[in-house]
Amino acid sequence: MDIFAFFQTLLTPIKWIIEAILVGFHWALTSLGLSPSAGLTWVLSIVGLVLIVRAALIPLFVRQIKSQRKMMEVAPQLKKIQDKYRGKKDQFSREAMQRETMELYRREGTSPFSSCLPLLIQMPVFFSLFSVLNEAKNDKAGVGLLTQTLSQQFYNSELFPGAGLKYSIQSAWTAGEPAVVVIAAIMIVLMTASQFITQLQIMSKNQSPEMLASPMYKQQRMLLYILPLVFIFSGIAFPIGVMFYWLTSNVWTMVQQFVVIRNMPTPGSEAALAREARLAKRARARMSSDAAVLGAGAGGPDVVIEPKKITTQRQQPVSRNRAKKQSGNKR
Repeated sequence: MDIFAFFQTLLTPIKWIIEAILVGFHWALTSLGLSPSAGLTWVLSIVGLVLIVRAALIPLFVRQIKSQRKMMEVAPQLKKIQDKYRGKKDQFSREAMQRETMELYRREGTSPFSSCLPLLIQMPVFFSLFSVLNEAKNDKAGVGLLTQTLSQQFYNSELFPGAGLKYSIQSAWTAGEPAVVVIAAIMIVLMTASQFITQLQIMSKNQSPEMLASPMYKQQRMLLYILPLVFIFSGIAFPIGVMFYWLTSNVWTMVQQFVVIRNMPTPGSEAALAREARLAKRARARMSSDAAVLGAGAGGPDVVIEPKKITTQRQQPVSRNRAKKQSGNKR
């Protein structure tokens, strides 16, 4: 068994679940009156599949954000350890630096791998999703509920006459289907734009001052312009059905990143300062509203209620003989 076949075997359980979701959406849409072989039915099924998968991965995404924040918090302490052993290349110094680094991670409850773990867990899901759509595109039955009949319907489905979901720009150009080339080109532009906007949100608004001054930030700036190019070149070979998955996933990521940056920004970043300003504005508005309500409840803004004065009579000093006389009278 080669590596590819072994990898496909490992993905079988995940593919079974993904096929069940895809077929479930297809069944629901056909029950509403859509044609089972229409391209729109399958596109909406793909969109529903992506939404369900990405929604299920939200807890992993939140965990990834928290892990990244924790790593940023320990970054100054980690830099001190690195500066302490800078220029020392002997075995003893390297081992000492490694021990102190691991002790720092253990004490703070984090590690560099903790922020990567959610991403690694997501990768089999996305590989399985792509494999399911690609096998259906190749007119192959799936491992679960995606039968040969459903696979053929997907393979032969068209958004409109001549615009089959099985076509890519390469195959459509060869088959003489200009409509597919136009649709695919528009989708590539949208995929590239959504990817660029997602990375730009992170780079321009959600970076701490320490991160902005680090060499890693410059590398990420380069990726800001390199990663979108991947969609331009690889999108030429993607079938339209698979490109709908990537586009929906990119839009989800863009919106999700916007919500996270707005509500859970990196401390010290531009987004964090903007959030503090919003919260302060809301607090002032709430205080003004409460003051207006209190004023209206007291009879209107022209009525001024003075606080009630509590007066107490001062205790006069009493001589000892007089005190004894008063005590005798009480008896």
